[in-house]
Amino acid sequence: MKLTIIGGGGFRVPQIFEALSAGNEAVRITQLCLFDSHPDRVAAIESVLSQMAPSLPAPPKVTTAASLDDAVGGARFIFSAMRIGGTEGRIQDERVALEMGVLGQETTGPGGLAYALRTLPHARDLAERVARLAPEATVINFTNPAGIVTEAMREALGDRVVGICDTPIGLMRRAVAAIGSTPEQVDFDYVGLNHLGWLRSLVVDGVDRLPSLLADDAALDRIEEARLMGPDWVRALGAIPNEYLYYYYFQREATARLRGPEPTRGEFLHRQQSGFYQDAAAHPERALDAWLATKHEREASYMAESRPEDQRTNREASDIEGGGYQQVALDLMAALLGGTPATMILNVANRGVVPQLPDDAVIEVPCTVSAAGIVPKHIAPVTGEMLGLLQQVKTVERLVIAASRERSETLAWRALAAHPLVDSISVARELLQNYRERIPGVAEALAGGA
Repeated sequence: MKLTIIGGGGFRVPQIFEALSAGNEAVRITQLCLFDSHPDRVAAIESVLSQMAPSLPAPPKVTTAASLDDAVGGARFIFSAMRIGGTEGRIQDERVALEMGVLGQETTGPGGLAYALRTLPHARDLAERVARLAPEATVINFTNPAGIVTEAMREALGDRVVGICDTPIGLMRRAVAAIGSTPEQVDFDYVGLNHLGWLRSLVVDGVDRLPSLLADDAALDRIEEARLMGPDWVRALGAIPNEYLYYYYFQREATARLRGPEPTRGEFLHRQQSGFYQDAAAHPERALDAWLATKHEREASYMAESRPEDQRTNREASDIEGGGYQQVALDLMAALLGGTPATMILNVANRGVVPQLPDDAVIEVPCTVSAAGIVPKHIAPVTGEMLGLLQQVKTVERLVIAASRERSETLAWRALAAHPLVDSISVARELLQNYRERIPGVAEALAGGA
């Protein structure tokens, strides 16, 4: 069985390889095909994989493809993990906004919209090729902003594309551990969009344990998201927010920290990963050691701006347990291939789950996954400020998708202006102009439009 990774030179590919090599009987990937627009990066990752393979139970054969069509053809699963513009583009996504006093982050706010604009043409092209060349394939989308990209890819693939993210599943697992239970024993309610959602119940033996968890400071301290937001705020909400809601709830504080003297996340990753790829090219025999050291530093510093000064490079072990994207993808494939059915939080079509949103809008909700497919679970009604924020951000996402499809500067401007983290129409216009001037992919995506 062939699995293709689009973005096969990406830094996280070894984690996927390791998960695939664990000997899961339900997922027998025999060929892992890597495709990337940067062959030198693929070569570095191949060195890492070859050094990992001898210690793994059942590593698949690793191949590379010279063209996108060759990569897609014959695949049963395709992971979309592209980063259009590389880390250089991410630096501009974040810096353009920060220089204007607006929150600058890869997927949240105007930076995420700029990232989407330059990525969507490539995502649509991939989806159309898959529809034509691999009619049996399922696309699992890792590419951020995952909700926007998945929704655009559905135009060609429908239910054959699903978006995944490890943050809501990580939140659920931390909350379950804090009440002394296991995921298998808990029925939970989660609703949102990618990087914007809330855990709203944790039912064990018919009893919702979330209220008692929210009342327990010691238990909340075990949950990274509760520490980020503060116990008083999560109690006020009656729910535990996804960690990315920090940027909405603490916009002023987050922006101030991001505008400080420290490098942005994009600048940090660019320096760090460039160093890894250069070292792996120069010394391929020690590529695995270099990758492991880089991975540790990357994980320890994730969302550092949201943590107190003394914790910014030292996350707690419980914060990064649970397997990450690669485990989410493996569990999804196993269930689809007839393994044990799973309950997972995925990015799928709404279809009335949240009646106040369009049926074809992609939302992030618990789903039952089996060989019969992916079925969203019933959730409690969404009301109040949660519903308002969902509707506003989904409107922004759909404006960006339309702007990309129509190559419309006007729609792109409207999307930026409508985002809750952009506080001025004139700022939105200037943001768009600056993104066009400083990120070639954004200008190309809107070229020839109105």
